[in-house]
Amino acid sequence: MKRLLLSHTDFANQTEASAVQDILKAIRSHLNMEISFLTEFMGEKRIYRYVDSEIENNPIQAGVIESLDATYYQLIAKGEVPELINDARNANDISIPESTKIHIGSYINVPLYLSDGSLFGTFCCLSRQPDPSLNQRDLALTHYFAELACKAIERIRRIKSIKQITLDVVNKIIRGESMYIAYQPIFDLLPKKISGFEALSRFPDLPVNAPDIWFREAHAIGMGIHLEIRAIELAMHSLQFFHDDAYVSMNISPQTITSASLAQLFNEHIDLSRIALEITEHDAVNQYEEIADRLKPYRARGLKIAVDDAGSGYASFRHILNLRPDYIKLDMSLTRGIDKDPAKRALAVALVHFSRDTGSQLIAEGVETSEELATLIELGIQKAQGFFLGRPLRLAELPEHALKSQAVTVIT
Repeated sequence: MKRLLLSHTDFANQTEASAVQDILKAIRSHLNMEISFLTEFMGEKRIYRYVDSEIENNPIQAGVIESLDATYYQLIAKGEVPELINDARNANDISIPESTKIHIGSYINVPLYLSDGSLFGTFCCLSRQPDPSLNQRDLALTHYFAELACKAIERIRRIKSIKQITLDVVNKIIRGESMYIAYQPIFDLLPKKISGFEALSRFPDLPVNAPDIWFREAHAIGMGIHLEIRAIELAMHSLQFFHDDAYVSMNISPQTITSASLAQLFNEHIDLSRIALEITEHDAVNQYEEIADRLKPYRARGLKIAVDDAGSGYASFRHILNLRPDYIKLDMSLTRGIDKDPAKRALAVALVHFSRDTGSQLIAEGVETSEELATLIELGIQKAQGFFLGRPLRLAELPEHALKSQAVTVIT
């Protein structure tokens, strides 16, 4: 009895491209045939996209492009090419393109149609020996596997389309379009004054997605470092407009920290004393030693390090313990309603003591009420930011007292 080698679970767990390869192998093994392949028609050409074979020196290879006989294409489209040939010796009137490469004894060939009805190519199995056991059930099963392969191909196309759209968007941003930096003030609480700004990327002309989603999508297509560097460049440019005792905090991922792009940007001519890099990775990081080594010369030149979301999960505490940041940012979930929640206050107090013992400063994020602010001051937290203190604004929208006097005229 022929045995089916591919289960639905196996298929679901594979990437789309490897799934097509597994489908070819499964149907070939099930039919006990020597070669299976999937082709794509492109104009007057056809490409062998995927090939599976058990024979050595298989003359049919993936990636090969050949001229397509227009007559053969038309016969396929009209359904006039036999889909099952038990003995090719008795099919002399049928022109099988593969017969120029290898002696064909038996053959199953079914067309591949996409969901829009267009003919994509063919899904084939062949052997060098005739096989009288091949029957209509085998042909029906081949059609079923061909449909599975076609669905996987359409998913591959959708993924490629999404990636191309994302790539176009990211390139547009990097060229200086569809992106600006908003600056949210960070306050010293005693005395109350602006000590710095967090630089937040904004994409007003793009489909509605949170900025972190666009950065995540950029990393998924290998453009995340380029996008982060562009945002850091824009934020660094603004330093000239802020008071000399104010710093700018810029978000960065571990991948960008260890990249050559950051080393090039932070060359020896750049003053890093008013720059803070805020580690944005929310998952566990394995290369702490490498990150710390890369940051060491920058920190020696005055660069500050911040870790955000303290109190929201284990990963942030690992960042704090391994990177010894200058600033620890209290997560807004801990700040929100802290005046009414003893447990939140207790955790905040513990972090206050920890920050004092480690020489770092605690910044509370997401302050939205006067009661929250008063409680944070009472607990001994040194810095804070949030809508109650100041919303993120473009450089030209910031109040005049936040900028150098001569900068106001330049910006406006």
